[in-house]
This record gives sequence, structure tokens and C-alpha cells, in this order.
Amino acid sequence: MYLIEESQIPDAALPVARLRDHLRLGSGFAEDGLQDGLLGGFLRAAIAAVEARTGKALLVRDFLCSLHRWRNVMGQVLPIAPVQVVTQITLVDALGAGTVVTPDRYVLVQDGEVPRLAPSGACLPLIPEHGSAELRFQAGMANVFGDLPADLAQAVMLLAAHYYEYRDETALGQGCMPFGVTSLIARYRPVRLGFGT
Repeated sequence: MYLIEESQIPDAALPVARLRDHLRLGSGFAEDGLQDGLLGGFLRAAIAAVEARTGKALLVRDFLCSLHRWRNVMGQVLPIAPVQVVTQITLVDALGAGTVVTPDRYVLVQDGEVPRLAPSGACLPLIPEHGSAELRFQAGMANVFGDLPADLAQAVMLLAAHYYEYRDETALGQGCMPFGVTSLIARYRPVRLGFGT
């Protein structure tokens, strides 16, 4: 299974000014926006890290999921939540020719933790031998950063500030994340109770 982000978060949607205030960077100078590109990069990195730890897309954007077989023909769990809408499913044969599946053959079972693609009939459409299914969908918790839950927004700010403050540090361990961030995102992390479907 491959998950590809087909549309990125636009630069205008990143809360650069909010991060600048959080860091208490000077203002009123001719060079006020000098570090905006750097701050935007840290915000993107922080958003990506929080999304990786929680399994949730924070800001709505387009994704492509490609898989070679259904894990369960009675319903395929999607790799990121929350999914807003499935825009297209294409069955691709071994030669690369694609056939679009009509929307009446499947339904999105929306779930904040485990969204699922379910068949309208007995089972999901058959994936061609040596082929794949390409699922295009939109996923995300909010359209704009200001609409995110306050704890997740604060976690992104804290992590981006951490990246900024320790941008020259190379001695931190792999996967190191500040305690404040891990405690803020703890309730959003996926709970693994079994092997799932």
C-alpha cells in the first residue's frame, strides 16, 4: 500500500505569523518577514510529525492510496483519518489501463479513527491480477489551521518552536519529541487493540 499526498498545504494556510508571535521574534523592522520561509518549513515539519504520530491529517488535502489487493473485500480500512470524501476509485490492470469504478458500487464509512471503504453490494470491485486499485480522497480535520482542536494546534506550535530553537542540534535521539507535544497528542494516537481489517 502506498499513500501519496497529491496536494500540499498552501503557504498561505501556514500560521507563520502565529509562530513568529509564539517565538516572540521582533517586529516593526524592515526584515520582519526575513525568516518566514524558515518558519514555514518548521511548521510543515511539525505538522508532518504530528500527523505521523496520530495517523490523522490535520489540514484537508488530496491523497492517493494505491494497493494491489484489498485487505478485506467486505471493507478496506483507509490509511489516514478523517476522510471527508472519496473522489475516485480506479482499477488499473497489469498494462496500466485504468477503469473508473462508479460511485454507486462503494460507500465511505466515515470514522474519526478508522475510516473504511465499504461495498454497496456483496464485496468491493475485483482488482485485476497484477494490477492495483487507486483510491483518491480528501482527508483532514480542518480546512484552516485556526479550526483545528486547540490542543493539536498548540502541539504543532510547540514542535515547530522546538525545531526552530534546536535547528543546529544534532545530538538529539531519533524520534525525540518534547514531552509537552507528546502529552498534547496522546489522546489522538491510534489505539491498537487487535489486528484490524
